[in-house]
Amino acid sequence: MTARILVVDDIPANVRLLEVRLLAEYFEVLTATNGPDAIETCENGKVDVVLLDVMMPDMDGFEVCRRLKSDPATSHIPVVMITALDQVSDRVRGLEAGADDFLTKPVNDLQLMTRVKSLVRLKSLTDELRLRASTTRNIGIEELLSRNFASEDTTPKVLLIDGRKSSVERIQKMLRDRADLDVTHDPHAGFFQAAETSYECVMISTAFADFDPLRLCSQLRSLDRTRFVPIILLAEEGEEERIIRGLELGINDYLMRPIDQQELTARLRTQVRRKRYNDQLRASVTQTIEMAVTDGLTGLHNRRYLDSHLQTLFDRAVARRRPLSVMITDLDRFKAINDAHGHDGGDEVLREFARRLRKNVRGIDLACRFGGEEFVVVMPDTEGAVAEKVAERIRAEIAQAAFAIGQDGKAIEVTVSVGVSSVLKGVDTVAALMKRADLALYEAKSGGRNRVVAKAA
Repeated sequence: MTARILVVDDIPANVRLLEVRLLAEYFEVLTATNGPDAIETCENGKVDVVLLDVMMPDMDGFEVCRRLKSDPATSHIPVVMITALDQVSDRVRGLEAGADDFLTKPVNDLQLMTRVKSLVRLKSLTDELRLRASTTRNIGIEELLSRNFASEDTTPKVLLIDGRKSSVERIQKMLRDRADLDVTHDPHAGFFQAAETSYECVMISTAFADFDPLRLCSQLRSLDRTRFVPIILLAEEGEEERIIRGLELGINDYLMRPIDQQELTARLRTQVRRKRYNDQLRASVTQTIEMAVTDGLTGLHNRRYLDSHLQTLFDRAVARRRPLSVMITDLDRFKAINDAHGHDGGDEVLREFARRLRKNVRGIDLACRFGGEEFVVVMPDTEGAVAEKVAERIRAEIAQAAFAIGQDGKAIEVTVSVGVSSVLKGVDTVAALMKRADLALYEAKSGGRNRVVAKAA
């Protein structure tokens, strides 16, 4: 696993010790001996995980972490705080500063490496989402990355899977008013409940006499619906090997019993904050994809989508020996509409035409804005004669009802010409199909407009 780890400690011997351990696992290691240098390195270089000492002069690790997490450019970088302090209050303070984990010196090698590898995988996912989201100019990426999900008032929905009634009661009391907590004592039922409900975190106890909790963790990670749900393991003292194995399987965090209320709420808040951040990135990526294939003015698919999808529909029709028809429509004298009513008026006409077009085609039909005032409709399982009737129905509806534009709702007459073609039996291509429809449209326009012409061959 290749990743760049920044080690921050004011004691050179400590830096060297961690550096040797990380280099042995083939990580690339950067170093800093103070807070300002660490922040500058994170701002200027590609850092995947920060291992941050707490006790440093001038600027301690808590302040460094707060500054990194408050900057949208560095807030997504996982931070593991490493210190000789072992009080729960210190861990909570680190988590509240935004740290992703807190390790106590001397650091166990296996625990350190599994934690680093887990955070590297998480960082890789976040980087991919950020990269995809930032490829569009329209999603407001800076506003998105600067959002502070941790401060949102929405109560997180959490599932606790724990076989011990006394443990459940304690955790319910700790999270009262802090989480919308569902509980199940059965790990098998818990798996289906997690899969069927949108949880922001799942907490799994290791205290099952006849069930391996790591099997449940593995099952949740293998299911698409729960792959990215944070998992916190609630473990007993002496279960370090199980925790390490859990981190390798993809759990996000763990708590040792007896559980401290402040640490529980801080770690839960950290996991929920990251999930909301990544969920927002995924939603933006989905929006980006949708915007890439949708015409912003009319809401119909655009030509890019048509170019990529028409061939698929054509090949399917040929393979199944099913009919497929195409119509190309063109608004008559649209330039005159723009000249008389301005581009705003022209846009209103295009939107209304798209609405009427959508109303007159089926859900399985593909309606696209081809460009300008031209629109294309692809109709699977449709013979040419039927497509011609649909085209005539659309033409008649456009001509019969005037279009209202402007604030005063001024009515203007609009007509449309339509060319129709269908897939030929024998040898045919998408290019030839579209060419025939285009020629039919040309005949409709040159023959007086406000007409439908079909080209059989």
